[in-house]
Amino acid sequence: MNELYSIGDVARRTGLSVSAIRFYADEGVVTPTGLTDGGFRQYDVHAIARLELVRTLRDLGAGLDDIRRVLAAETTLHDLAVTHLRLVEDRLRQFRARRAVLRTIVRQHTTTEQVSLMHKLVSMSDDDRDRLIDRFWDFVTDGLEVHPGYVERLRSGRPHLPEEPSTEQLEAWIDLAEIVQDEEFRTTLRDFFHRTFATEQGKLIASPEIMDRIERHRKLRLEAQAAQQAGVPADSPQARDIAERVAADSAELAAALTGEYDVDRARRSIVEFDPDGRAAQWAATSTGLQLLTRYHSLVATINGTPQPDPDRAAAAREWTAAALRRDA
Repeated sequence: MNELYSIGDVARRTGLSVSAIRFYADEGVVTPTGLTDGGFRQYDVHAIARLELVRTLRDLGAGLDDIRRVLAAETTLHDLAVTHLRLVEDRLRQFRARRAVLRTIVRQHTTTEQVSLMHKLVSMSDDDRDRLIDRFWDFVTDGLEVHPGYVERLRSGRPHLPEEPSTEQLEAWIDLAEIVQDEEFRTTLRDFFHRTFATEQGKLIASPEIMDRIERHRKLRLEAQAAQQAGVPADSPQARDIAERVAADSAELAAALTGEYDVDRARRSIVEFDPDGRAAQWAATSTGLQLLTRYHSLVATINGTPQPDPDRAAAAREWTAAALRRDA
């Protein structure tokens, strides 16, 4: 027997008000199963289940037309959920963007112009941010005659602003968005790449083989840095082993570029390394490198990844040099 329930019982079972149940009946969304002799509406368990679904969908923001289509099997519940999930996630992203801007305003003195820019940039979708960075690298690498893999390597260092950015991450994203659209910054960096890779040796540096060798050498340097940070004595066999491998790999890298393998020269280069002199030379001649470093520093801040630590790197270089001196 299909038991029928009064509209009051249905209201208690579904959590809907009596007026809401009448509204859905009048709108043809869920009609009564039957009427009493006195004309009062009654509903069976199937109608009650449909009303519970209606309430859930309304709580999730679905409109009556969408609900009618689901109940009439003109669309699936899954498809409706996919559509509304997309809308909810978009709304959440907008609220997170507003919260990030408001937090920044609260924590620091922010001008009206900065607030407008913050909201515009943070409200961008991930695709919008990707397109902004793509346009930057399209401009910088346009006409650059190097191996495509090197260009892809350049483009791979991308910012990924988290859903709940800190003030520092938000400020870094604003700075990055400004510089990648700045004509002088873009042009200077493009000219730097075109000058650097205009020669045969420049093209060789950008080849997959040399890039792999550079990456291998970087990992060796990180091994030395980790040992130094761990307190391994510079006069220990472990330190000498690492230092000798760094020197040998430096010689191999130089040989790949010049055709001349000279491990003694590599050792001297490490032992006699002058960080102050190198820094001064770099500052005087490598504006493009400074700009590239600034780009990657901002990306690291946005992504929450470690920043390069010149002091730590210098300490590791001195530790390596000391290990080679002990072995001399």
